[in-house]
Amino acid sequence: MRHIKYKQITYLFILLCHLGITGYGQTKSPKQPEENIDFVNSLIGTATTGFGKGLDGGGTMPCVNVPFAMTNFVAQTDENKMGRMNYEYEDKTVIGFLASHQPTVWMGDYGYVSVMPQIGELKVLPEERALAYEHTDEIAKPYYYSVKLKTAGGGKIKAEIAGANTCGMFRFTFPAAEQAQLIIQGINLPPGLTDWANDYTARIKNLKGYVNIDTVNNEITGYNPDRQSAQLGPSLKNFRGYFIIRFNKPIKNYGTWDNHVINKGNKSQYGTRMGAYISFKTTANDEVKVMVATSFISLEQARANLKKEISNWDFEKLVKSTRDEWQNQLKVIKLNGVSADNKTIFYTALYHTLLFPRQFSENGRYYSAFDDNIHKGISYNDYSLWDTFRALHPLLLLTQPKRAGDMIQSLLQMYKEGGWMPMWPNPTYTNIMIGTHADAVIADAYVKGYRGFDVKLAYQAIHKDAFTPPDGDTLKQWGDRDIWTSFEGRGGLTYYHNLGYVPADKTKESVSRTIEYSIDDYCVAQVAKGIGKTDDYKKIMSWSKNYKNVYNQSTGFMAPRRYDGAWSSDPEAGFTEGTKWTYTFGAMHDVKGMIELMGGQKQFAEKLSLNFDGGHYRADNEPGHHYLYLFNYCGMPGKTQELVREHTSSENFRNLPVGINGNDDCGQTSAWYIFNTMGFYPLSPATGIYSIGAPQFPTMTLDLGYGKNLTIKAVHLSTKNKYVKKVVFNGKIIKDHQLIHKELIKGGALTFYMTDVPTNL
Repeated sequence: MRHIKYKQITYLFILLCHLGITGYGQTKSPKQPEENIDFVNSLIGTATTGFGKGLDGGGTMPCVNVPFAMTNFVAQTDENKMGRMNYEYEDKTVIGFLASHQPTVWMGDYGYVSVMPQIGELKVLPEERALAYEHTDEIAKPYYYSVKLKTAGGGKIKAEIAGANTCGMFRFTFPAAEQAQLIIQGINLPPGLTDWANDYTARIKNLKGYVNIDTVNNEITGYNPDRQSAQLGPSLKNFRGYFIIRFNKPIKNYGTWDNHVINKGNKSQYGTRMGAYISFKTTANDEVKVMVATSFISLEQARANLKKEISNWDFEKLVKSTRDEWQNQLKVIKLNGVSADNKTIFYTALYHTLLFPRQFSENGRYYSAFDDNIHKGISYNDYSLWDTFRALHPLLLLTQPKRAGDMIQSLLQMYKEGGWMPMWPNPTYTNIMIGTHADAVIADAYVKGYRGFDVKLAYQAIHKDAFTPPDGDTLKQWGDRDIWTSFEGRGGLTYYHNLGYVPADKTKESVSRTIEYSIDDYCVAQVAKGIGKTDDYKKIMSWSKNYKNVYNQSTGFMAPRRYDGAWSSDPEAGFTEGTKWTYTFGAMHDVKGMIELMGGQKQFAEKLSLNFDGGHYRADNEPGHHYLYLFNYCGMPGKTQELVREHTSSENFRNLPVGINGNDDCGQTSAWYIFNTMGFYPLSPATGIYSIGAPQFPTMTLDLGYGKNLTIKAVHLSTKNKYVKKVVFNGKIIKDHQLIHKELIKGGALTFYMTDVPTNL
């Protein structure tokens, strides 16, 4: 996904990554915890630095909340923005405990609020109130987080987090102090953080957050209208992140603040970098509990959310209920014969696939950031579609089948309310990345037999994506992170239809667009075929071959073409987060067509091998996630099996903060890992077919729901036995390296017989 580069810092712990962790895991560790949740290490992927020079970290956060929660509760180690997470492992201080809605590093937070404990002199600004900590004083679980913050006098404040869906609880244990504070920050627009990806000018001019101190009800209420990605989307006059903050200690001394101005005894405040505070005296080990309720609908709804999710001040009860909910979701996959390290890597990956898209409805209603109004219904938001259409959404069809329909219906509601399905909602339109990959998510579910959504409305939405260019299409180049003017959709679609490709001298990222629009067209065509739209099917299928028009036969690579048909003088222009090597094998929907285009299986396999063997392949980014499985179509399944072993090993995944090679991208990279370890992968959406790889664990059992289980066994799996000799599914030998989804979800036994010699299936 969009990597916003910042100065890279190397730390000693990164060197530990090179110790290596086996990818297949045969040895049982003694005294293993009994439940899957005990293996989750939510610090994996939180480092901003990657596995090597110039590589990014995972962009994850050690948040505390239930699966798919609306609000993530997390320690904030510095001021976040687009390109900077709320928690980064390399940081040495904490500036607050945040109710966050930032999904990943290259997107923005919105409607946030934070609470920070303090003793001594009152200091309200983030850079002044920061307290140091050590990772040895930190515990991070999906259901509980704690850290000890160093105070100026040599003491420590212990801070703990428990979280639910929209609400959370903080518990602060203070040392003895004549003066202690809790600092609430309701909005943060710091001009000093501005850069090419973050323009604060309009927000500082137009936005005002609000807080109010209520001494009768012992709470602070307010709202935050800030969206850090606002420059990338339309204005929303009604958008507000509402919050209610309650304390178990009476509010007696208090005030508000805005920037450097502190208003002692003041009860209400508007501002752009402001909040409130309460002061009190503490004895040793004095516990102060804080409830935080959030809503995008109203303060009344936030109050109702709090009543529903946290009924009293029982911190341990909240920790346990959230832990139980995580265990209930994580038990969907059971592993046997796997080392503790690999269980941790696996279940942390599964945890990461259960965070996004986030629930956005509150007890049957939701705020729509697409028409700026409140609606009845179920809603999800924060879809990283350019990434997640590849593996996350296909995985959720297996692990969360009951949510699939609501997730798709949410995209269709966005279409009804805003006129288009989103590319990357955060929480409204942003023109981030390229393509309209909601088309692929919908078509994949449709082809696999899932409904639970309005098929007629779905076809209307994906048909518009395929046929209708965005406003001003030929007048704009649709550059990455351009200031919002209108919805991008398939920028350059006018040329794509008229020329058969997107021209490099008219539209940016032209080669990648041409290939990805072809994928989306294939997906739309499958739905057209399924509902009997034969004419549409034929036309759209013809467009799905447009990727061939950017293949330069003389160089053997996908390449940029100008409007006049000539090849661009710069063969590396026109790509999204990659090079010609990244995208030449990108037409996942038409592998046979790519093979023919490149001269047949032999030539295709040679070039594909050079991509890997020559050091061109990038496992740390999404466009090549399916490349491992292309060798199946060249008569070289053994090569696929070798690559699966290699790329599920410590080369890409480790039980360390530097533990994910590249951004996890809202669960996509983690989903890729899970599919790879299971032994099959959804190479292309809307086919209903999985390409066979090689399982990495002796036994896995997948609960498919509705009383059905799929047991995956790797017989004779070992360090040497990484190849597949034979695959048997429910007594039938699989000979074409393919599994059919509609058969797989019936459950049963999928058995791989492993060997140390590559064998053609």
